Formats: sequence, structure tokens, C-alpha cells
Amino acid sequence: MTNINWKYLPLSKAAEICDNLRKPINSKERNERIAGKSVSELFPYYGATGQVGYIDDYITDGEYVLLGEDGAPFLSAFAEKAYIINGKTWVNNHAHILKSHTSNKFLCYFLNSFNYKGYVSGTTRLKLTQASMKQIMVPVPPLEDQHRIVTRIEELFSQLDSGVEALKKTKAQLAVYRQAVLKEAFEGAFTQHLPIEDDLEWYEGDIINLPPIPKKWRYIYLSKLGELARGKSKHRPRNDAKLFENGKYPFLQTGDIKSANKYVTVYEKMYGDFGLNQSKLWKKGTLCITIAANIAETAFLGLDACFPDSIVGFTANETVLMEYVRYFIEASKIRLWAFAPATAQKNINLKTLENLVIPYCCINEQKKVVEEIESRLSVCNSIEKTIDTALQEAEALRQSILKQAFEGGL
Repeated sequence: MTNINWKYLPLSKAAEICDNLRKPINSKERNERIAGKSVSELFPYYGATGQVGYIDDYITDGEYVLLGEDGAPFLSAFAEKAYIINGKTWVNNHAHILKSHTSNKFLCYFLNSFNYKGYVSGTTRLKLTQASMKQIMVPVPPLEDQHRIVTRIEELFSQLDSGVEALKKTKAQLAVYRQAVLKEAFEGAFTQHLPIEDDLEWYEGDIINLPPIPKKWRYIYLSKLGELARGKSKHRPRNDAKLFENGKYPFLQTGDIKSANKYVTVYEKMYGDFGLNQSKLWKKGTLCITIAANIAETAFLGLDACFPDSIVGFTANETVLMEYVRYFIEASKIRLWAFAPATAQKNINLKTLENLVIPYCCINEQKKVVEEIESRLSVCNSIEKTIDTALQEAEALRQSILKQAFEGGL
């Protein structure tokens, strides 16, 4: 459905194409040019999806619409492909520079609602050539209608943004609540503090900086409660194609552990026999703990799998529940991150986990701790799932608003 009173023009007629004003400069040259200068002396440097840095000069001065040429999420239903820039700026060759003959805002909103299927080419990195872009048919209602539509879109988006902000705030509060539950659990808030009968070697070091625990509990090194071992594959094996030839053994990475919901079963890569010979096939049920990039993410193996040395496998002995250890690792993320060196690639070593001191209680109390944690967090997870669904619906509603706007429905 379209408004029969509107004109439709190819983009080349609805806007001035100013691609002659863009100029790429590699990051090395930009870094050399901005070295020793404050931000107040520099100008924004823009690319396909937004600002990518600064430069010490400018080419454009004024308001323009930038539309990605390559690298923009053209086929993503909810992602922005166009945005507005103002003032003195510099644009590289990954974005088209446009100036509407009527309203830049109207044009920008339209370009973010447009379906680029059939207009972009390529596979892994989609490209919108200038020739294809010029063929996009743009609605051009009277200027007063454009202003009215833009005002209405912004009113509706403002209301939507307020709702989204409230949802995100609630989600952040749930994260705080989750940590509070874990903190209380390992301070003995959910148990009767039964005596321990296990004959284990207790930790007897300085407990000043450790959280308080009941008198009948003890501290113990994690290494005393089971076997900890790093994955045997080298840290970045994805660069060696030979490892994956005729793949039939699941190969997990830290991202797979982070995105798992308790049990990890989803993966992208599989080792072949050569890869397995360089690694180890860990058994289903092993607790995986990440120690690089994503520190202290945990999940149980939902299947036999290999993983690199950025992941530690833990198998508990009969004195401790695996679930109890997993929740304690989750409660200890901040502490574990503190052991990571101040480098771009954050990581801890196996020794850090071996020397991690964990509150210990008898098996019956461990079961109670796990039950209480899961009872409280199940409610939290349910609310979080509802919020995530609402956030997805908000993005869909945003596109629905734009669709109505450019069909004359606003």
C-alpha cells in the first residue's frame, strides 16, 4: 500500500550524491596524523555504520545522510543502514554521502526501512554500488508532509525508547539480583550449617579478604575437589585447516561456552582424526571453565567434545557437586577477572583456578544450596526471557512504524 498522492523518484533525483567528497585514510596514517593532538583539535572520521575514529582535517561541512556502501547490515531487518552526520567531518569510501533535496531526516528514515534485497551484491560482505543505489525509488511527498511524518516517527520512537530503557534497566537489576543470590548462597544463607565429616585438606591461609562463611563450613582449594586440566589444543587452532579435515569430533570455543544455557551442544567446528590426535576428547558432563577472552564462563558438555587450552575441564570427585562448583565459579567472576593481566587479550592461567578458594560444606548442604539457587534464578530467568522477547518486539515495532510511515499510514 502506498499513498497515491506522493511522487516517487529514483534516489539520484531525490538527493544529491556527494561520493566525490569521501576519501579513505588507513588507520596507520590517521594515527600518525592525530598523534599528540587533543580531541578538540580533531574531526570525526566516519565509515559504513558510524564513526570509526578521528582525523586532523575535514572534507564535509554540514548535514548529510550516510548510507553504507559495503560492510553495512543491509539484510538485517532491525539494524540501521543509514545515519545523519552534522558539522565538519571526514567520510571514508565505505559509505555513500547523500544530501536530500527536501528533508535529510525523511530520507534517512526511509533508507532504514528499505528492503535492500536485490540491490546489494556479494556474500560475506554485501555491497551497495552507486549504480544500484541510484535506482532505489524514494517517496517524495510535499515538504510539509515530510516534516509531519518525521515528527510523528520521532514521537513514536521516543515513546518506544522510553519503554526499551525501562526494560533494560529491569534487566540490569536482574543481573544484580542474580549476583546477590549467589553471594548469599555461598555465605550459608540457604542452609542449616551441618557439620562436615569429609577428611579433606582444608585451606588454612589468610581469610581476611574472603567472604564470610558459617562456622561449620570450611575453605578449600578447588583443586582438592576434583581434576582440573586445560584443553590440549593450541589456543587458536581455527587457523590450521588440517585439524578440521573430515571433521567428526565437536570442537568447542570460548564463545560456545559463553552462549550455552547450562549445557553446551551448539558448535560450529569439528575436528577430524588428525585434530583429535593433537587434542583430547572430553567426556559428556565435564564442566568447562573459560580462562581466556571470556573469563569464568561455564557450561557442562552436552556431548563428548574437544576444546582448546583457553578452556579448562573440571571433573569433580565424590565430595562435591559439579553444579555447586559451577555456581561458585559464576559467583567468582569479578575475583577471577582481577587476576587477568592488563592486556588486550584478557586471560588467567590454570594455576589461578587450582588455587581458587571455595566455601565447602557437606553434600546434603551443597544440594540445598544448588536447589535454592536454581529456584530463585529460575524466576529471574523467566523474567529475563520475557524482557528479551519484549525487546525483540520493540525492534519489530520500530520497523512497523517506519513501514506505516512510508505507506502513508502516519
